[in-house]
Amino acid sequence: MKRTSRAIVVLLVAMLFVSVLAGCKTVEPEAKKLKIGLSLATLQEERWVRDKDRITADCAAQGIELLTQIANMDAAIQESQCDQMITSGINVLILAAQDSAAAATIVDKAHAAGVYVISYDRLVMNTPNVDVYISFDNVQVGVLQGTWLTKAMPKGNYAILSGAPTDNNAKLFKQGAMSIIQPLVDKGDIKIVAEQAVIEWKPENALKIMENALTANKNNIQGVLAPNDGTAGGCIQALAAQGLAGKVPITGQDAELAAAQRIVKGTQGMTVFKDTRMLGDAAVEAAKTMFGGYKLANANQTVNNNTVDVPSILLVPISVNKDNIDAALIDSGYLKRADVYQ
Repeated sequence: MKRTSRAIVVLLVAMLFVSVLAGCKTVEPEAKKLKIGLSLATLQEERWVRDKDRITADCAAQGIELLTQIANMDAAIQESQCDQMITSGINVLILAAQDSAAAATIVDKAHAAGVYVISYDRLVMNTPNVDVYISFDNVQVGVLQGTWLTKAMPKGNYAILSGAPTDNNAKLFKQGAMSIIQPLVDKGDIKIVAEQAVIEWKPENALKIMENALTANKNNIQGVLAPNDGTAGGCIQALAAQGLAGKVPITGQDAELAAAQRIVKGTQGMTVFKDTRMLGDAAVEAAKTMFGGYKLANANQTVNNNTVDVPSILLVPISVNKDNIDAALIDSGYLKRADVYQ
């Protein structure tokens, strides 16, 4: 009887031990969720709205947490906003810098906090801590502008406008354009009668520059290098006031709807299509890859930022004029035919 009782006790203890072990089963920790911070300098241009919308949609579709801040063209505000996002625990910062040099401070702070930094469309200068630069070949953008303009008007007086001095891309655009224009200047076929940067890329600043150029040269201008579609719009407003809209070839960039409409009407000669859908997709994919601990296999080029050669993903820009606007912008789904041909 004692043996039987003892056996029952042993059995009960064994069962209790097994039950405890089962209750202490190891629980796998949840995989850490990617959290991205998106800092845009501005939504002034239509293309930046498109960038924001594409990245937002990508993150929503993939269950990625996204924080978005717009700096309204203020470098100090952008730094403060990025500080807040870094403190909130983002893993990756997608940064379109307002000031390419000043933004080095943001990049260095993010790096110190273990946050990956994607320099988005605008290269951040003077820091070794940019993880990847994702943009288009911006020198080639300028080459496309200069090539079209010199073919449309190979001789005459040119007004040369460039983008915001705080934006390194503006330097690259002009570099590319002048690689085509300068040989004709040296030859004497082209004379540059006005040359000025457009502060903050604002169309109203471009308008004033163009008005002054026309006045100073008694309307004797045969070609205009406008660095983007917004500045082209300002220049065209000045040309229209003198009855010259559509008579003076003018460039652009960004494939904005208003620019496409002007190309169809003949007041703007060309734009450069940089598909923001591709750019946004590439940024989110790069964020996922780095967060996962993998190398960016497609960052197979480099661009120097005055400190290091930054691994870069450079997409291909497309020159668009009245001859290929349907194929490039409408058939691709970027713009709607009904909107372009109003």
